[in-house]
Amino acid sequence: MTNRIVPVPYFPIPPREYDQRYFNEVIRAFSVYLEQARNPGEGRNTFTVFTNLQQNDVGLEVGTVYRHGNDLKIVLSNISAVAGSAGTALVGSVTVVTT
Repeated sequence: MTNRIVPVPYFPIPPREYDQRYFNEVIRAFSVYLEQARNPGEGRNTFTVFTNLQQNDVGLEVGTVYRHGNDLKIVLSNISAVAGSAGTALVGSVTVVTT
């Protein structure tokens, strides 16, 4: 769970007899609690260590941190850091004549 400032969901006091409204309120409160637990919220850190970072963005979700060379980068939906690339080109030929 994060240290975000969020209101704690209200869990009602149970009645003596089974009451469907009470049960629905408990389900609703627990759903709110789970949503709060799943949402990471804002992060503020004074010290962070990243170990074993992937070196490209292949297979990572948007917002994930990865290493590209000596730089830390964040996966964006419109920019890709390919896993590897190589190329060779040949442009024309040159003839040298000496006299």
